[in-house]
Amino acid sequence: GIRATVALNSDICRYHPEIIAEGNKRKWEWMGHNETNSRRLIDVPAEEEEGVIKNALDVIEKGSGTRPKGWLGSGMQETWPPLDYLAAHGVEYVCDWTNDDQPYEMKLESGKRLISIPYSHDINDIPAFERHNRSADEFRQMICDQFDTLYREGAQSARAMAICLHPYLTGKPFRIAALDKALDYICRHDGVWLATGNEIARHYRAQLD
Repeated sequence: GIRATVALNSDICRYHPEIIAEGNKRKWEWMGHNETNSRRLIDVPAEEEEGVIKNALDVIEKGSGTRPKGWLGSGMQETWPPLDYLAAHGVEYVCDWTNDDQPYEMKLESGKRLISIPYSHDINDIPAFERHNRSADEFRQMICDQFDTLYREGAQSARAMAICLHPYLTGKPFRIAALDKALDYICRHDGVWLATGNEIARHYRAQLD
């Protein structure tokens, strides 16, 4: 019953619309993630950056019926100007800045604002499995340990915890049960909000306003 926030390459809308249809049935939130992972913003000529961002958001909106309010750059990489470009094209939050366990406001030179939402390098199956060779059970324990600390700290001031997954890794039959156990552990605790990125960003912004 947990709704995913999906970092979506816009090319998926063009070539695999069945994924978008299934995600809409599950009420997933779509978050912009460039056109493709093979062309990151740091590899795009400066004069093309805004066009790439706008096109990715436009294609996702057309394909899914909803314009993304969030953005995670491919490879979590960006240059400085895209923050203003993202805000100009309707994005309200970004996940590329993995430096806190709480959201915070980013004030841009344009005068617009973005909310930085916590993402994770560590509770993330790519580094866990591909770089550090963690077992599925070790990854489960990492998720639970991360949650325990943030849950305890959240008693004083709320924390946001991202569990960053890629179906080709965690979706393997020999790993998926470990994720199920971790999510079951989290859901057994009182006061846990199973929120999407946009829900977190809007709640945080409401506190500022």
